[in-house]
Amino acid sequence: MNLSDLNDLDLSNIANWPLPARMTLIGMVFVAVLGLGYWFDIKDQGIRLEKAEQKEMQLRQTFEAKAGKAANLVAYEQQLEEMKASFGAMLRQLPNKTEVAELLVDISQTGLAAGLEFKLFKPQNEVPKEFYAELPISISVKGHYHEFGTFISGVAALPRIVTVHNVNMAPGENGELSMDILAKTYRYMDEEEGGAQ
Repeated sequence: MNLSDLNDLDLSNIANWPLPARMTLIGMVFVAVLGLGYWFDIKDQGIRLEKAEQKEMQLRQTFEAKAGKAANLVAYEQQLEEMKASFGAMLRQLPNKTEVAELLVDISQTGLAAGLEFKLFKPQNEVPKEFYAELPISISVKGHYHEFGTFISGVAALPRIVTVHNVNMAPGENGELSMDILAKTYRYMDEEEGGAQ
């Protein structure tokens, strides 16, 4: 079969075409069907497959993170219980309303026992915070250096939390020093007080 025979082929009578021409036509139709199938169906499936693989990776990472947390759940619960116990112990170190007056007396008695002379001992207004209130106390004392150390050490040893801020020391008369501090103690506010905030 040569090229001039191709002009003689009748499209309405394909069954009588020579075998090589029929095979070529079948091959072209086959390739066209494959191309159209790819274009209209398989190409979109490839895109969907890529998206599904990405989602699988994200889900796998989420699963691994959650599986790690689940594996450590007992340790987390134990740590939470320890934190609750520790928090409870710290809350017990905060005075309630009735204990604040006793704490103020304890601070002043600690200073007197250390041999200091008080020039000023002035509790200031409460400063409410989230679940506690700060109780600042302006203190001005005079005495010797080691007496200051004994006083600060005694305040730190009190059963309630007291912090010392803004320490200013200056020379005084007869070899004594004067010290101004802002001591802060903290009071736990119950839920009613916290709700009023």
